[in-house]
Amino acid sequence: MAGEIISTDKAPQAIGTYSQAVKVGHTVYLSGQIPLVPETMEMVAGDIAAQIQRVFENLAAVAAAAGGNLQDVVKLNVFLTDLADFPIVNETMAQFFAEPYPARAAIGVAALPKGAAVEMDAVMELQP
Repeated sequence: MAGEIISTDKAPQAIGTYSQAVKVGHTVYLSGQIPLVPETMEMVAGDIAAQIQRVFENLAAVAAAAGGNLQDVVKLNVFLTDLADFPIVNETMAQFFAEPYPARAAIGVAALPKGAAVEMDAVMELQP
């Protein structure tokens, strides 16, 4: 592999055959995060808002480990088991991002790992 593997204990460890993120040049590809609490590897307690909050916190931890932050994200993919939860994504995202916002997609899916209601992955571009 031509990239640098990014890993941090501040985000959940991979639960499969993947890395938390891979950095190639100034681009960082962040793997999908579900609402696992890093210390316990258990799903966060609470409602969908708590799950979405945890996912953004996990993505932020991986972004920091790569030398950036969520403002460096240029593309965000959001996977939801219920697209009716998308307004909560927007509300929570406003706590983690400022304009200009990244490009984004929202995809409705039948199921996610460990019964999660939300998963997000991202592409981040670091400044040279």
